[in-house]
Amino acid sequence: MNDIPEIHVETSPLEQANDPAEDLAYRLRQQRLTADFGYFALKTDALDELLQEATRVASLGLNSEFAKVLEHQGGGQGFVVRAGVGWRPGIVGHATVGDDLESPAGFAYHTGKPVISNHLDNEERFRTPSLLVEHGVKRAINVLIQTDSERYGVLEVDSPDEGKFDELDTAFLEGFANLLGVAIQRKQRDETLRFKEKQLEATIRHQEVLTHEISHRVKNSLTVVGSLLAMQARGSSSEEIRKALTDAQSRVQTIASVHDRLWRTDEVHTVSLDGFMIDLCRQLETMAGQHTLLCDVEPVTIQTDQAVTLGLLANELITNAFKYAYQSNAGEVVLRIFTVENGDLYFSVSDKGAGLPDNFNETKKSLGMKLISSLSQQLGGSPHWMNTSPGTRFMVQFRPIKTDQ
Repeated sequence: MNDIPEIHVETSPLEQANDPAEDLAYRLRQQRLTADFGYFALKTDALDELLQEATRVASLGLNSEFAKVLEHQGGGQGFVVRAGVGWRPGIVGHATVGDDLESPAGFAYHTGKPVISNHLDNEERFRTPSLLVEHGVKRAINVLIQTDSERYGVLEVDSPDEGKFDELDTAFLEGFANLLGVAIQRKQRDETLRFKEKQLEATIRHQEVLTHEISHRVKNSLTVVGSLLAMQARGSSSEEIRKALTDAQSRVQTIASVHDRLWRTDEVHTVSLDGFMIDLCRQLETMAGQHTLLCDVEPVTIQTDQAVTLGLLANELITNAFKYAYQSNAGEVVLRIFTVENGDLYFSVSDKGAGLPDNFNETKKSLGMKLISSLSQQLGGSPHWMNTSPGTRFMVQFRPIKTDQ
């Protein structure tokens, strides 16, 4: 508790003064103690420190040596001394007190009415708890500690000195106990919230682990499929079938690379487009032969679903450029992605090869053209082809889906 500020007050005589001026000072001191405790309750996050400080301030407020917070245990187990001042070692946190109606604390707890016992030696209404007898307590006052949802326990102040607790002392202690009840409730809610936050964090971490594991397994499965397609392509005697199988293997490998990136990073719902596309270009360069592939991608984050679509589109366009743009000569293929003024992304694949044929029709029924058109529409854009003299450029502009949706 070294980092918890103490409430410093001047002590008054053990007997409440009969002089009106001293009595007024006594009551004002109680108000000041209550206000200072309210400030303390807002600052501390620890329930044990809150309860311990409450007993210290309550004892000061009533000029008494002893005070304790009795937490109700339920199930017939009575109260446990949760916090306290003045008691011998081993009491706080261990000692128990009965909660039946013959106990002052039990009566206050069950009825909600404060109990003042100014002469415990002659008390006929209640039995005097052995804990008070052992400490020589002569008078006591008990009030209920109530939260919005439950009765928490009892705040008790005890004194070994002759004297008298009066109705104004009761009013002070009840008001103080009400403030304590509100503070306890806030602490309990904070602890419940922190517990739920930890549970939620653990659940999220578990889901992320599962997602990464699934992505890893999907990637491995797709890699196996790709390998089977490659084997079939190598073993086929038909050039047309071999080409179809090789194209399919390339498309499967593109999807596998997305799952590989998800597995190896913390990216689950989103993908860093520059890193993903650079990885894809490195993969495609293995099929480039004598061609050169340049990848110019702005660092932007998009949703994983869009990244998969964009990767498949890039794979289709780049492999086509390698096959058809330069015939038997070496050439350059450039992939570019950047943000335009309205927030859309501009995607293009270009070369400086032979250009589009005179009879080019982007709506023709080949699988490649169908796939390019379908992927462009999935992105939310329209595909455009143009001759660049020399060469060809494909472009599509689309709106990235917000990553917080």
